[in-house]
Amino acid sequence: MLYYVRTLRELTRARIALLRADPERGEITTTVIVTALMAIAAIAIIAIIVAKLTEKANSINLGLG
Repeated sequence: MLYYVRTLRELTRARIALLRADPERGEITTTVIVTALMAIAAIAIIAIIVAKLTEKANSINLGLG
């Protein structure tokens, strides 16, 4: 899970570095939208992983009763 967050962060940093190096900066709106969509996707992925882990943890029988 942490791998995905790190990868997303590095991709965002690389994209920002490319945009700063480029003298044409007219696509700021597109960049903001893409970044927001990536953030939403990351949050959704984390939520799915947490739900699956919680479900698996709750299904473990500890034999306590």
